[in-house]
Amino acid sequence: MSQNKLSIGDDAPDFTAPTDEGTFSLSEYRGKNVILYFYPAAMTPGCTTQACDFRDSLSALAAAGYEVVGISKDTPEKLAQFREAEGITFPLVSDPDKAVQDAYGAWGEKKLYGKVVTGSIRSTFVVDAHGKIALAQYNVKATGHVAKLRRDLGLDS
Repeated sequence: MSQNKLSIGDDAPDFTAPTDEGTFSLSEYRGKNVILYFYPAAMTPGCTTQACDFRDSLSALAAAGYEVVGISKDTPEKLAQFREAEGITFPLVSDPDKAVQDAYGAWGEKKLYGKVVTGSIRSTFVVDAHGKIALAQYNVKATGHVAKLRRDLGLDS
């Protein structure tokens, strides 16, 4: 299990993976700014809060030129349930073998209730129009993260 941490300026690892509605390929978004956010599990309280924050900020992010994509180890079927339950309007990528999470350093050891466990590390990356990492944030908080991200991107005055 690798802990490859990505940094600003690194090439964003390209990937193609299933979604609840087909497939997603990062390379197809070249020329656009993409926010990739990794979360542990659909339909859990923190992940629902985070997904709904992205959903509610989607028009402002899109107006500023950002696409949003959520990635977890959930199956496409579970992602479809999550989309339906929460009205999610952006792609949800299924990464059950954790290949995408590994490539981004978003799978590994983390602390959960004081214990060290292996799992999804809540992380967010901004991939610029040239396929480079413009922002890499690890161990982000579910609550308030989208507001912080918007500030970090200079979208809130």
